[in-house]
Amino acid sequence: MNANGELDVMTDDQAKTWFHVFVTAVYFFPIFGAIISDAFFGKYRTILALSIVYCLGHLTLAIDDTRTGLAIGLGLIAIGSGGIKPCVSAHVGDQFGQTNADLLPRVFAWFYFAINVGALASILFAEPLLHRFGSSVAFGVPGVLMALATLVFWMGRHEFVHIPPGGVTFLREVFSREGLAALGKLFILYTFIAMFWALFDQQGSAWVLQAQRMDRHFIVDWDPSQAQWLNPALVLLFIPLFNRVIYPAFDRFWPLTSLRKISLGLFLTVPAFLLPAWLEARLDAGESGNIVW
Repeated sequence: MNANGELDVMTDDQAKTWFHVFVTAVYFFPIFGAIISDAFFGKYRTILALSIVYCLGHLTLAIDDTRTGLAIGLGLIAIGSGGIKPCVSAHVGDQFGQTNADLLPRVFAWFYFAINVGALASILFAEPLLHRFGSSVAFGVPGVLMALATLVFWMGRHEFVHIPPGGVTFLREVFSREGLAALGKLFILYTFIAMFWALFDQQGSAWVLQAQRMDRHFIVDWDPSQAQWLNPALVLLFIPLFNRVIYPAFDRFWPLTSLRKISLGLFLTVPAFLLPAWLEARLDAGESGNIVW
């Protein structure tokens, strides 16, 4: 809406710009979240404080449907979500020591499983909430759930292992010649990963617009943005499949380290990203296809 309460819908190009600026901010703020956490506040307090910022972002989106409200709300969510991104997985790892380190692969599998359950639920339910009850409810419900999660996280404050921040000494080590050289060795890997995410996050913009031009009937009629449900659904299927079948089979003749898994995954995504490009060419040629194929 505009300031007068009149409908002020974005063009497709404007919507894509807003979306990708937001995603860029979400993945830019982890740099600061990591520094704040490891140098000053520790992971737990950083997660707790920025989760509150995250909730305020949802509150802003729920009560203000103007461009200004959108900018402030998305900005707060980018700070909150981006700031806790480098801390959450590491905080999970902090809970394990030498005596129970063997449980880490199973714990992170369940952790990743839970994240994708949330992703799948949000994709399936956010759009119906938007159409039936409006943007206030569509943004307010996940905000309430995030507030509940923050409350539960606070209630466990005495149960967690808390790793103290490293202070100024940590900053000096990171920005020393040796620290920067260590980061530089990862630059090539970061380049490929950045390219992957730049393409992958088209699923929230260009591929939604692509879905609008397709036949979206599969059992029921799907909204364009709900076409993304297949990604978390397949993740939920693949976690037990890979951990129990594929990875053990590979380990018998070629142990799959984390770097090997990442490298293989990057190569496998090349044909995956070529498929929507081919589909877009077919749509431009006047053809229409069902989302199933």
